[in-house]
Amino acid sequence: MVHTGNDCPFCERKQLTGILAEEADRVWLVNKYRTLEDTYQTVVIEAAEHDGDISIYTRQKNRAVFRFALRAWRQTINTGKYKSVLMYKNFGPYSGGSLRHPHMQIVGLDKIDAYESIPAESFSGTAFYVKNGLKVNISDYPIVGFTEFNILLNDIEKIDSFADAVQIVASYVLNEYFGGKCTSYNLFFYHVNNQIVAKLVPRFVVSPYFMGYKIPQVNDHERNTQIGKELAIKLRHEINN
Repeated sequence: MVHTGNDCPFCERKQLTGILAEEADRVWLVNKYRTLEDTYQTVVIEAAEHDGDISIYTRQKNRAVFRFALRAWRQTINTGKYKSVLMYKNFGPYSGGSLRHPHMQIVGLDKIDAYESIPAESFSGTAFYVKNGLKVNISDYPIVGFTEFNILLNDIEKIDSFADAVQIVASYVLNEYFGGKCTSYNLFFYHVNNQIVAKLVPRFVVSPYFMGYKIPQVNDHERNTQIGKELAIKLRHEINN
């Protein structure tokens, strides 16, 4: 179920409770609709606009969203209370989300190390953009399959460039990748080898090979090279412009 603007709980700002931090129209609050036991679940409401998304925000607004969300994520990690802390975003009908209103989720796991089941090679791939403390690649070993974009931040002072790169990749996925037929994505954040990594995964109906047998299907090298070249042009042209 996807809520419309008429019954969206995030649109009713005056009724929000459990607020942890606010900045402009961004709000970080405790998620009162918990879906997992032994967790601390919070939500970052990105904007007041019900139909917003990082792919269409202004450059400055998107940077502010990233700074706010990353600060909340780091603050949760720094409590030292959790075995691991997740941050992720769902967008679109195939993403697994239930609310259209733009938001990210930060979840502290009491007993589970979520990184244990994530192979390190899923963050590796031939980099097609390396600049501004960033590296962008397409995973050679995707977790689910086909195309997974990794945006790796080596320099914490370059968060704005990181936000720009993720925005450009998200826009590409929704408007150009797969002929503009992709309507959904997931965005996952990780701390890996002193880097912040954003993994953006275009979402479609999940392959039965993966659902039944955990076999991911992957693009061939030629197709990934083509996608990388297309995105590299956009990144070089748009970042810091």
